[in-house]
Parts: sequence; structure tokens; C-alpha cells
Amino acid sequence: MSKKILVVEDEQSIATLLKYNLEQSGYSVITANDGEAGRDMAVDELPDLMILDLMLPKMDGIEVCKELRQKKINIPILMLTAKDDEFDKVLGLELGADDYMTKPFSPREVVARVKAILRRSQTPVEPAEAVEETDDYKEVGELKVYPEQYEAYFQGELLELTPKEFELLLYLTNNKGRVLTRDQLLSAVWNYDFAGDTRIVDVHISHLREKIESNTKKPVYIKTIRGLGYKLEEPKAR
Repeated sequence: MSKKILVVEDEQSIATLLKYNLEQSGYSVITANDGEAGRDMAVDELPDLMILDLMLPKMDGIEVCKELRQKKINIPILMLTAKDDEFDKVLGLELGADDYMTKPFSPREVVARVKAILRRSQTPVEPAEAVEETDDYKEVGELKVYPEQYEAYFQGELLELTPKEFELLLYLTNNKGRVLTRDQLLSAVWNYDFAGDTRIVDVHISHLREKIESNTKKPVYIKTIRGLGYKLEEPKAR
């Protein structure tokens, strides 16, 4: 079955252009032209990915993203914005968007981003009981990451992670003890060039710390290596 993409865009010409190019690439596409309709379709249809405009009638993209994440709907969200504003980008990421693009953009680039996100995104397929029976996991301190199940547990509790947060955590885990630059993380996890915009890495690292660190200002798992990047390491015994 083809992957289902929900496009939430109030400019009809852009929505039509995205729908045409995505369908030409083999995706099934559904559309909504305001935020409330987009939110409801995301809940009812559970698409594989959502392309969400920031400026929408009835409910803006930030609020849609926020409500979906509060409902634990963790489908990947690619946010579109006409504003080249750092605040809007960062706020969208902090509320759970996986990626963003600034208008104007080429349809080819949107399709490439969609392919990259979907290629690395999966839905968990194993219940917690089955996960506990397999040895196929990565362990760092009280953190366990199950690549095949797309799940991570901390202190025995399932972590609520967006697809991109999981991918970042998995990459850090696979490279435990190594210092990774922000550019390395952009290339490996986002799979394309962000033209040096490393803020997206910092925001996602902040999200992960909130979920696995008892004190985010003094992290023991994800360490900042000043002037270089980040490193995941075993917490030191107290």
C-alpha cells in the first residue's frame, strides 16, 4: 500500500501543486484547507506523514502541532512557513514538528524531504511484553533502545518520542562515547543539508534531555562538548 500524506495548506495553488507531485511519486494524498480540518483529519485518518502550513485559518499550524502531540499522535510533521523567522521555526520544532521548510520551495525538494522522513520512520510493531523478550536492543545506563520496534525505554518506562527524536537517540546510542558534531548529526539523522542551520539539532537534543535527564542543566547522559557537539555516555556511578 502507498503511504498516505496529509497536506494542510490554505493556498489552493500550493496544495494542488504538492498533491500532484506527491501522487506522481506514488503517495496517496489527502488535503485540508484550514487548521481545524487538518487536525481532525490527522486524528481520524492517521496518515503516515503530515505537511502542515504554519499560517492557516481557524487554527494555525503551531496550535495544530501542539494539539496532536498532546493527544500522543506522533506522526511525522513537515512544517511549511512563509516566514524566515528563527522564532517560528524553533517554536514549531519545540512543539513536536520533525522538520520545516521555508516558502518558496521547489516541489522536488518537498518530495525529497518526505522520502527521507518516511524512509527512516516506522510505527512500533511489538507490544512491550514482546520487547522485553528480545536481546536486540542498545543499552546505556537505564536507557534501552529497540531499533526494530522503534521504541525506547528509560527506567522501564516507554518514552514518548517523535520519529525524529527516536532516530537521533538511536544514532547517539549507536555512537556511544563518540563526540558527534552538529553537522554530523544533521547529515546522519536528517539525511540532507540544512545549510548550516544546526538549531534543529539543539532543539531535539533538548527534547531528549527532558525525557532522560533528572537535571537537564547538569546532564549525565547527553553531554555537550563545547565547541564541538554532543556525546552520549554511560552515567558515572555515584
